[in-house]
Amino acid sequence: MEKLYGYVRVSTREQNEERQMIALGEFGVPGGNIYIDKQSGKDFERTGYRRLLRKLREGDTLVIKSIDRLGRNYEEILAQWRTITKEKKAAIVVLDMPLLDTRQNRDLTGTLIADIVLQLLSYVAQTEREFIRQRQQEGIAAARARGVKFGRPARERPAEFYELVEKWNKNEISARAAAKRLGISHSTFIRWCGEESGRKSTGFEPCSKPAFYT
Repeated sequence: MEKLYGYVRVSTREQNEERQMIALGEFGVPGGNIYIDKQSGKDFERTGYRRLLRKLREGDTLVIKSIDRLGRNYEEILAQWRTITKEKKAAIVVLDMPLLDTRQNRDLTGTLIADIVLQLLSYVAQTEREFIRQRQQEGIAAARARGVKFGRPARERPAEFYELVEKWNKNEISARAAAKRLGISHSTFIRWCGEESGRKSTGFEPCSKPAFYT
C-alpha cells in the first residue's frame, strides 16, 4: 500500500518547526509519518532523515515544505533527489513549488522538466546563500574599518596584574602562581602579558619586559 510521508528540518534547536508541520498536515500527511531533524543541512548524517529513507518504498510519496529542507548544498540536494526518485522510486512533492511534484507526469518529459526545475532552483538557492555570506563579510570588514569592534570586550586587568608581571619577569613568581592569585587561567595570564608587551605570546615562555616597566 502506498504511503504518504513528510520531512521537516530546522537548522537549530531554537527554531520552530510548526510552520512546516502545519503545511504537511494540511496536505494530508499523517503526524506519525512525519520525520523531524533539528540541525544544519550541511550534510545528510541526520537521524530523522535516515529513518525516513529506510521507510520509503516504491510508490510512496515524500512531502517537504521547500527544496532546501533536503539540504543546503546544490550537489547533495540533487543526489538525494535522485536517490528518492530513481533508486527508491518514490515521488516527491515540494509544497512551495508545484512544478516539483513527481506524482504527476511520470513519463520521460515530466521527469525531465522536474529535473531541470530542480537543478535551477537548487543553483539559485545556493548562489543566494553565497551572496548573503559575501555581503555579511563585506559588512563586517566595512564596520571594522570604521573602528567597530566585534566579540566580547577585553577584560580589564586587575591592578595587581602589573605588579605580578614585574615579579614574573624577575623570576620571583611563576606564571601559574601569578594566574592563580589573579583568579584567571595560566593561558590568560600569558596572553595578557603578550598583549601588554605589544604582541601576543605564542607559547608559555616569559615575554620580554614591556618598556613601561623599565
